[in-house]
Amino acid sequence: MARGSLACVAGTSPLWVGLTIYALVTLAPTLIFWAALRVPSVLAARRRRSVGVPSRPPIEDLVADLRRLRRNLRAGGSGSRVRRVALQSAYDDVLLEVCEAVGVDTARLAATPEQGSERAFARLVAEADLESSGIELDQAGGGRAAA
Repeated sequence: MARGSLACVAGTSPLWVGLTIYALVTLAPTLIFWAALRVPSVLAARRRRSVGVPSRPPIEDLVADLRRLRRNLRAGGSGSRVRRVALQSAYDDVLLEVCEAVGVDTARLAATPEQGSERAFARLVAEADLESSGIELDQAGGGRAAA
């Protein structure tokens, strides 16, 4: 054997060369598996962004949800307090989404606390602004199509 190759085997090479080789041998499988798991999801996310998936449902679906929640709130019923609070919160969330989709100012409704007369007033203002922008919250006939 040549004397240069024996020096490398005998351990006369610098320490940093040995540590680098050790690091590559031990870390390479981990990095390869990480990349194999991560790369497909990154590529799928890029494809979704490039396709332009809408960030929110269509305005028609939002308005239908808002009308349905509004009817349920007005019906009252014998539901528990928890159900009424959850229904009111869901209505407020959808109301905010519809206002943002139409371009109505939502600052007052978003800034008020969840409960209280201030929230009720902000809700009324938002509903009035929606009505003036052309969104009909109370359909004629209770929201049901005539047969």
